[in-house]
Amino acid sequence: MLKIFQSIKKMYFYKKQNMKKLILSLVLIFGTSVLINSLNAQIEKGPKIEFSKEVHDYGSIKYGGEPNCTFEFKNIGNEPLIISNAKGSCGCTVPDWPKEPIAPGATGVIKVRYDTNRPGPINKSVTISTNVVIGKDDQGNPTYYDAVIRIKGEVGPAPESGTPVNNTGAPTNN
Repeated sequence: MLKIFQSIKKMYFYKKQNMKKLILSLVLIFGTSVLINSLNAQIEKGPKIEFSKEVHDYGSIKYGGEPNCTFEFKNIGNEPLIISNAKGSCGCTVPDWPKEPIAPGATGVIKVRYDTNRPGPINKSVTISTNVVIGKDDQGNPTYYDAVIRIKGEVGPAPESGTPVNNTGAPTNN
């Protein structure tokens, strides 16, 4: 009879330990899902930027040709979109962006000017700093989305200079 009692006690203890583990696991899973849902809800709120195109291809362009292109975008979020900065990857790529907030559902345009007095391939980018929240850092501070738009193409060769050569002056002795 003692052996039966000991067997029942072991089974009860074993089930109790498993039950504790099961309850702890369920609590952890529930807590994690609540945390993830709250983070997603925070990210869902706020501004969102959507471009009609992210790359402009000049194709083959003449030296000194039309240097301007535009990138249209829309705020598909539910709060005003603010573009705090736009910076070209080098001095030959100069962006111009709206300085006022873009209302939810409204559109805007970023203009980019490339210096087409530089022959050769074009492969440049413009980084756009926004107030679109994409998450949080280790200290719980929001991290923001930097959109990147690109321009590409090829600028043709510079025209022949046509600089006159001075053939006057003292003759040279060879």
